[in-house]
Formats: sequence, structure tokens, C-alpha cells
Amino acid sequence: MKIVTWNINGIRTFRSGIKTALDSLDADIICVQETKVTRDLLDERTAIVDGYNSYFSFSRGRSGYSGVATFCKDQATPCAAEEGLTGLLTSHDGAVRCYGDQTEFSNEELQLLDNEGRAVITKHRIMCQGESQTITVINVYCPRADPEKPERKQFKLQFYKLLQSRAEKILKSGSHVIILGDVNTSHRTIDHCDPSDTDYFDENPGRKWLNGFLHCDQQNWERNEDDVEEEHEVSLNNSGDGKFMDMFRFFHPTRTNAFTCWSTMTGARQTNYGTRIDYIFADYHLAKKQFVAADIMPEVEGSDHCPVWGQLSCSLVPSAKPPPFCTQYLPEFAGKQQKLSRFLVKMGQKSVQSNNGDSLPGSQEEEERIENLNPSGRGEKRPAESVLSKGKKAKTAKPQGNLLSFFKPKTVNVVSTVESADKQCKDNLNEDEVNSTRNPSVKHMVTDTAVSKEDRIKTVKMESSASQSITHAAESKKGSVFWKSVLKGPPPPPCCKVHGEPCVLRTVKKEGPNVGRQFFVCARPQGHASNPEARCNFFAWVEKGK
Repeated sequence: MKIVTWNINGIRTFRSGIKTALDSLDADIICVQETKVTRDLLDERTAIVDGYNSYFSFSRGRSGYSGVATFCKDQATPCAAEEGLTGLLTSHDGAVRCYGDQTEFSNEELQLLDNEGRAVITKHRIMCQGESQTITVINVYCPRADPEKPERKQFKLQFYKLLQSRAEKILKSGSHVIILGDVNTSHRTIDHCDPSDTDYFDENPGRKWLNGFLHCDQQNWERNEDDVEEEHEVSLNNSGDGKFMDMFRFFHPTRTNAFTCWSTMTGARQTNYGTRIDYIFADYHLAKKQFVAADIMPEVEGSDHCPVWGQLSCSLVPSAKPPPFCTQYLPEFAGKQQKLSRFLVKMGQKSVQSNNGDSLPGSQEEEERIENLNPSGRGEKRPAESVLSKGKKAKTAKPQGNLLSFFKPKTVNVVSTVESADKQCKDNLNEDEVNSTRNPSVKHMVTDTAVSKEDRIKTVKMESSASQSITHAAESKKGSVFWKSVLKGPPPPPCCKVHGEPCVLRTVKKEGPNVGRQFFVCARPQGHASNPEARCNFFAWVEKGK
């Protein structure tokens, strides 16, 4: 059994086709995060992939934000699946259940924690040394603690706490548990490109949570009474003897420069200046007895993250059919939703009455249960023509125009320059003929030139066209000079002091007194200060008015 997690930074990462991308990862269960797609934007090509069954969770507050999805090969079809960690989004049979203690959360907090589409849970049957067991896979995209929004720091810690409570409850029920995804916290200094650049590295609440969440075999700092008390104050309540293992560090405890995320804005992937924030966590007994390998895949590009994989010795036992939460059961993909053409039936055509839709899986709203109703609300025939009262004669209807006719350009009666030139030429020739009758010498001159009327017309046309081209070129040049004088463009870049190379122009986007201001920095990718190939510390503001 092979499992993969990957923050894809948008479902459009799969440019070569989603099936091709999934097949290339060569795994039974593929968990992706940050799909950035909402249900109204999810198309059938992405949702229904041949050879796989999929499970999506969408953000309900913002479009193009967050979102996770789990793709299972048909031979890894789960026996249960649901969306979210709280259970509030589940109203169908076939859910995983086991929600843990939620008394410390208000209903509003629970709703907010599941509202951003950050978790999908699938439960699978496995065979281990001839014994039937289950594995529950929790695919998560943990929140980021935005320094500009203090409330998000608390939101992140609450999400961690809820995740741990749910995972431990499922584990207690008898199922093995794998948690994988983008956790948005680098655990130890070895997992960070420049930990000295991070203030109070070990004091970060997210790292403290990881220290308590993971088994004591993987701790990297000494715990004391003050540490335990401080963790209690941030509502993490960890015993210090966690039940899960970081599978990458389980197999590679001392590997350095093993990162899974890099900044695309600074080109940091070129210098491997990143962090390891994508994990596969497994319960202690599963890690010890069934996992045979785990690693990262930094060679796979297309996102600012790379995939992480794990291999187990146990084999999967597929369910006979996917659970109700499976994407294929959504009305828009199950062939139950009516198409627009159904509402544009011709007069006299019998409207088709369909059966009432089944209950929607997952977290879909109650109103969507009637999505499959008849357009007219009845199963009757629509009248072929209106009934006229006696004694009244039907008026002949005006034929309706084609819809395309409204988009055709109107014909404009414009006298072209060539026609004007033609007319002018004819007038000149007529004047020459009149003059030739009055003055024989003029007649002789016109005859000697042997220029026909047609030749004169062609000449005038060519002269007129050339004159127009020259005029147009002169006006364009004049306009270009004017706009160049108004729009000076960006200032020429200076060269950085260390490499002597032209710098790159940047703009401050962070809110504050300097937002919108431009500055120059070294054009090389970001890297450690000790790396001579990395960006130097050159910085210069663009002076106003330049």
C-alpha cells in the first residue's frame, strides 16, 4: 500500500491532465491540499477520474481558497468517508464517526473550524499478516498563522487541538490512523533552512504542539514543568507522550536540507532555501509494524510544495462501492441535475418528469434536494397552441429573427478615400479635355504624353495612399514622443554591489506606511547568507519622481 500527500497550490497544477498526474504519483491513496476550487467551479473532468473515486471538501466562505481532496484508486475504495473534523458537515450513512471530546469548543468555533474546507477523512480495510484491520486516513490542510492577523494564530492552535482529539478518538476505537498533509509548521531546526532567522524558534506554539503530539522517541528538546505549564496555558493539554510518528524522520532521522516548501516569489527552490511542513504521521504501532519506507519528492515541480510518500507492507481490501460522500454521487455528476436545454423545450413538446433526487452526500444544503424536480412542476403536456375565443381571428405572428442577427455588425455607408481620389481624377481629366479644345497646344501635349485615363486614375490612387501612409506614420511618431514624455517608465535598474548584476524591481504589498513603494533588490534567488550563489543583501528604494 502506497500513500502520497501533496499541496498542489491550485487544482490547475495538473496541466497535463489530472489522470496523468495521479498516475505519475503511482499511489493507492493520493491526498492533495489547497485545491482552490469551490463546488460551483468543480468540473466533471476533475471530479470524476477514470480508475479513481474522489472526495472533496470546499471552502464555504471564500472562492479560490483552501480546499482538500482525496483520490483513491478503485482497488483502494474506502468503506467510509466524510468531510471535516467536527461531524457538523455529515448527515449521511457511511461516515467515519468517532468525534472525540468537543466540550471545550463552542458551536460557533466548531462551524468556523470546518468552514474553510480543510479536512477529508476516509476509512479503509486492510489485511496485515492475514488479519483484517482498518486504517483511517485524515487529509488536512492546517491553517497558517498570519502575523498580520493575531486571531488566526489562535484559530490554528484550535484546529491542531481538534485534529488531535479526533485522531486519538478514532485510534481508541480500534482503527489505525494516518494523518497527512500540509501542517504549516516546521518541527525542528533541521526542518528549517534558517532557524536562526526565526525569533524564539523553540517557543513557537505550533512546534510545542508537535512536540506533544509526536511520540517521545522523536522529541528534540527537554521537557520540564515550566514547559508543560506553558503548553497548558495555550490550551494544548499534551502529556508529552504522543501517539504518532513523523514517518520521514522515522526513516531519515538526521537528513539535512530535506524541505517540502519553497517561496516562489524569491525563487528559493533554486537554492533549496525552504522548510519541511508537509508530513505523513502514523500511529506508533502502525509505524513500527507496517511502514517500510517514506520520503519526499523534491524533483516533482508544479507547485511551491513537493509530494511526500509512504509505503506500507499491508494490502488494501476495496469496498464494493464508494461511500455516499463520494463525489460521483453529487447530482451534477450523477446525471440527475437538469441541463439548461431542458428548460428550452419547444411548444408542444412533452416535458419529462424525473424522479425525486436522493439525499445528497456530505454537507450539501437541504434546498439542493429538490434540484432534480420537473421544470414546470407538473407531469402534464404543455399546450401546443393558445386557445382562441370564438369569433376572434388569430393574428399572423411576425417571424422572429435569428439570434445571431443581433450580433452582426451594421453596414455603414462610407465613401472610401480611393473612391474620392477616383472622382477627383475624373474631374481633372474632364478639365483637361475642355482646355484642349480651347488651346490646340494643350491638346497636342496631352496626346503626346500617351497617358490614358485609367493610368491617371491609378497614379492618383497610389499618390493618395502614399500620402495617407506618410501622414499616419507622422502622427504615430508624434503620439509616441508625447506618451514617452508623459510616461517615463520604470527607472533603469542599478547593479548590486556583490555580484555587479542588474537588480530586479519590486513593490511593497504589505499593508503599512511603505505599501505601494518600489525598491530594487538583487535578482538572484533567495538563499542562506553563506551561499555565494544566493541573493546578496543589496536594497535601494526608488526615489519618488524618478
